[in-house]
Amino acid sequence: MAFKLAIIGRPNVGKSTLFNRLVGRRLALVDDQPGVTRDLREGDARLGPLRFTVIDTAGLEEATDNSLQGRMRGLTERAVAMADACLFLVDARAGLTPLDRTLADLLRKAGRTVLLAANKSEGRAAEAGLYEAYELGLGEPIAMSAEHGHGMDELRGMLEPLMEAHAERDDQDDIIDEIDDSVDEDGNAEEIPDDRPIQIAVVGRPNAGKSTLINKIIGEERLLTGPEAGITRDAIAVRTEWMGTPFRMFDTAGMRKKAKVQEKLEKLSVSDGLRAVKFAEVVVLLLDVQIPFESQDLRIADLAEREGRAVVVAVNKWDLEEDKPQKLNELREAFGRLLPQLRGAPMVTVSAATGKGLDRLHTAITKAYSVWNTRISTSKLNHWLGDQIADHPPPAPGGRRIRMRYITQVKTRPPTFVVFTSIPEAVPEDYKRFLVNGLRRDFEMPGTPIRLFLRSGDNPYKGRKKPNYTSLTKHVKPRKPWEQ
Repeated sequence: MAFKLAIIGRPNVGKSTLFNRLVGRRLALVDDQPGVTRDLREGDARLGPLRFTVIDTAGLEEATDNSLQGRMRGLTERAVAMADACLFLVDARAGLTPLDRTLADLLRKAGRTVLLAANKSEGRAAEAGLYEAYELGLGEPIAMSAEHGHGMDELRGMLEPLMEAHAERDDQDDIIDEIDDSVDEDGNAEEIPDDRPIQIAVVGRPNAGKSTLINKIIGEERLLTGPEAGITRDAIAVRTEWMGTPFRMFDTAGMRKKAKVQEKLEKLSVSDGLRAVKFAEVVVLLLDVQIPFESQDLRIADLAEREGRAVVVAVNKWDLEEDKPQKLNELREAFGRLLPQLRGAPMVTVSAATGKGLDRLHTAITKAYSVWNTRISTSKLNHWLGDQIADHPPPAPGGRRIRMRYITQVKTRPPTFVVFTSIPEAVPEDYKRFLVNGLRRDFEMPGTPIRLFLRSGDNPYKGRKKPNYTSLTKHVKPRKPWEQ
């Protein structure tokens, strides 16, 4: 198991800023407003030669009830329990607060190794707060500036012996592998490792049940949930093995209509969710059965299709529906009518609260991923193209006959094809749609985004020099000596 370091502290002391510096990317949202982070976010940290897992947590508060702050505290206490060491962050400029002292007592009782760091220590104004941190009785504090990178060497020096002891206890010195966030747009399906997790983004409007669904899949309360809309702010990635298949799931913030998004923080959250869609391979659009297919749902599905991602529609809260057969027929009819570009995409009914339908959702996701990686041989494609042209020849605008010579698949993820034709600019859009729909129908790719490009056929003699016939004397019958 990789060494895990949890960053703990009260709100707005710079935990997410330090998290982003350790992972080397702006994964966690950062804002001056306190309480931005709500869920636990894990990342692969690098600090010199050290490789470990770092956990960003919500700001600890004294609330212990079932309020939002109380549930956030419960998640942070889970992070403390699962970590090998805790980095307790205080604000050197603000000095110690009563909440800092309460949290220090909590960490001592947890029995975990605690490292103390006084963040925002740059400048003379922070000197008093740095010396005040000694009063917590957690050892010598590290003078740190997460924003400017100060104190990283001191942190590495304190982590090295802890990680060595951890490796000896587990009888291993393996380090965590770096997760590749990039989507292999050029790779063939057969080149994807079998153990590579399928990357899924669960998207939808606020309060559709995205976090509840992922918690039910992974079998633990990993993500913060509740009746309040808009709890999730970051796009949180969770790795799990679901029914024998490795997955990496992105829980995203609920996406409202653009006109309703006013606060800077919500804009950042939505932007983070859109980024998760671009990283994903399969997008699960989660609908609320009581208010399905609002305009925002259609925009999200259209975004996933334009990004070339496989789409699975999951209708949540199905246990609350009374007339299930009638409702399912209505949903399928509406989906095919409102999103014709995704007609045939799998639609699954689930209940995130009870777990019903999750086996069908797993089947739909793995099948959509497999279709998204479809590769069709060139011979089959050209045989198919010949049949299409014979039954429905392309139009002849202005009397110019369009000849379609050749088709080939140039890549997968999503399936992308190129047709070589005589006059590509003259092919109307409806005939291109006819070919795309035919590919989707005849090669069993329902609901999968398909890209089709038209290119002019190459002239085999283009660019060649004209032959010099006067030099081709080997083809002229030679004269006999007496004829010269």
